[in-house]
Amino acid sequence: MTLHLIKLAARATGVDDLINWQTYVRETHGELFHTTRMMPKRVNELLDDGSIYWVIKRKIRVRQTILDIQPFTDEAGIKRCHIFLDPELIATRQQSRRPFQGWRYLPASDAPEDMPMVAEGDDELPEHLKAELMALGLL
Repeated sequence: MTLHLIKLAARATGVDDLINWQTYVRETHGELFHTTRMMPKRVNELLDDGSIYWVIKRKIRVRQTILDIQPFTDEAGIKRCHIFLDPELIATRQQSRRPFQGWRYLPASDAPEDMPMVAEGDDELPEHLKAELMALGLL
């Protein structure tokens, strides 16, 4: 059964900040991963088409498919893990979330659905207008 993770995109003020950070990681390390201290115990469910849903400014905004999860020990002897991600960011319906630390499991039944493909010119709408239209169920 598919299971997802939900994670705060710390210090990101928009999706562009997440893109910039991940571009830096990919260029520096040659692959895209997110490092976390806690190793998920439900790895098989996460690798069964699971995604990481990113919370930006208290709302889930985008997701990325989880490709692999690898434990390792850092230079200080602390156990950590890399969550390897597909570089494609998939926009989701925005879903409000309260602040939390670390990551949380997100059952597939609670995950927001992906946004429909945008028509040409739709990407020119300001973020606040998109949010209002989505709240009204028009986007």
